[in-house]
This record gives sequence, structure tokens and C-alpha cells, in this order.
Amino acid sequence: MADPELQLVARRVRSFPDFPVPGVLFRDISPLLKDPAAFRACISLLTRHLRQTHGGDIDYVVGLDSRGFLFGPSLAQELGLGCVLIRKRGKLPGPTVSASYTLEYGKAELEIQRDALEPGQKVVVVDDLLATGGTMRAACELLGQLQAEVLECVSLVELTSLKGREKLAPVPFFSLLQFE
Repeated sequence: MADPELQLVARRVRSFPDFPVPGVLFRDISPLLKDPAAFRACISLLTRHLRQTHGGDIDYVVGLDSRGFLFGPSLAQELGLGCVLIRKRGKLPGPTVSASYTLEYGKAELEIQRDALEPGQKVVVVDDLLATGGTMRAACELLGQLQAEVLECVSLVELTSLKGREKLAPVPFFSLLQFE
């Protein structure tokens, strides 16, 4: 890890064993959010990756409830794009579409407003962490219901031992930091 920006970001992620349930090692991004330089570095690294990978082909950044909301709007601003939100069930007004998914320690449901995107629009999905892949998979399904094209899913942290990226295939996935 030679990149100084990436090193700064990595130093700001801390671990809490047995949270929220025994056996789970929680990766906490709170210190990253407290440090403006580390947060800026995170957005810069993700922006650089997306520009190199997709050029100007992205129409929107899609942020996932709730911590994807912390990164999505800043990333969209850097790319000169708008940000679309995918929320937990019951949080969005108007007509919505939904998809259920399984977390590493429970079940939930996501929704997006039916008119959030037009068919054929190209999006990148962002969240803070990829664990089992259930949340991002559900987001991709929702976006598919709207006939949007998911170019890639990205996150700050990936828990590789949970093999979440496999659930996303064939959608490409990128993470800044990987932990077992």
C-alpha cells in the first residue's frame, strides 16, 4: 500500500469485535468521517478510479441507505453528477419499487422511487462496506427493475472472507480497502 492517500484512509478505519452480535468484526469508518483530509482522500481515490474506469459514461451515482449517503453525494459532486438514493423500506415518498435482501445478521428491504432513473441510464452504486453482498445485490436488482445499467459497485471497505463480490457478478466491483 504505497499510495499515501490510501494509507491515510486505511489508518482511519478501526475494528470492533463482536459488534453488533458475537462473531462479527465491525469495521468502523467514524474516524474517517471525523478527519477531513482522510475523507477527502477517500473521495479522491474513488473519483480517480471511476474516471479511469468509466470516463464520462456515468449518468448518476447511487448511494445506499444509510452510510452510502455519506459517500454518494460527495462522489457525485466530484464527478459532476447527480446522486440518487436507495432507502430502507418505508422511507421514500411516492411510488417505489422494492427488493428484499439478507444481511450478515438479518433481513431487510430496499426501495427506490419509480421515477428516479430513466431506462438505459448508467449508474455506479456506492456504499461504505461490502460484506455478504446482499444489500448491493438488492440495489442492482432494483436498478434493473428501472432498466438502469449498473456499470460498477464501489465501496470503501470489503470483507473478503464473506465473498460478497461473488453475489454481484457479473457487475464489476471495486473497494479501496480489503479485510478478511
